Amino acid sequence: MRVLILGGTMEARLLAEALGATAELSLAGATAAARARGAREGEALAGGPRVGGFAGVGGLAAHLRAGGFGALVDATHPFAVRISATAVTACATVGVPRLVLTRPPWSVLPGWIEVPDLAAAAAALTPGARVFLTTGRGSAPSFAPRRDVAFVLRVIDPGADPLPGARVVVGRPPQAVEAEAALMRAERIDTLVAKNSGGPAGKLEAAAALGLRVILVARPPAPPGPCVATVAAALDWLGGQAK
Repeated sequence: MRVLILGGTMEARLLAEALGATAELSLAGATAAARARGAREGEALAGGPRVGGFAGVGGLAAHLRAGGFGALVDATHPFAVRISATAVTACATVGVPRLVLTRPPWSVLPGWIEVPDLAAAAAALTPGARVFLTTGRGSAPSFAPRRDVAFVLRVIDPGADPLPGARVVVGRPPQAVEAEAALMRAERIDTLVAKNSGGPAGKLEAAAALGLRVILVARPPAPPGPCVATVAAALDWLGGQAK
């Protein structure tokens, strides 16, 4: 059975490696790092990965039909709501079973807060705070009105500064705890803002060790349908579909 994996996470890559030639890994390629990673992984993964979008529900449905896929695994970032919604409709259209593979969210420790969205995260900042903003380039407009706050914004790719007045650092998560702590100390950070994406948590461990305030943006609701948290569980589900 051929399996289409919508990627963007470590779990997607591991699942593709476990399935081998029966899998096609699809990466959005929104960043230069993702495109380069796709090229590297293409050397090791038979039949993929493909890089780029599907042009909506119709494009994904056509790709599922043309490729003869028997299942789709949505292993995208937990905040990638658009492609996940597209997968729901496309799979229903062509009758292809769909599984969501997503890592568990981080626990909210005492003293931390979880807010429903980026606007609420911006509103929760204390005037005069020095904030390490790790929610990505696309989140910058939500924080632009907070001119009373000093931001250190981490982005994956260099480019035009997305947040006026912010110090921009380039780096791809996850980073080691020691590196995160060193950056936070050097920048005199007192507040960390992050999306609750789960997975390796060096920045959260560093923030906890340094006693920083932490604001987590809650995940959007998960797509409907079956959902697992591990590659092993995804393989078990796929094995059931193949019978």
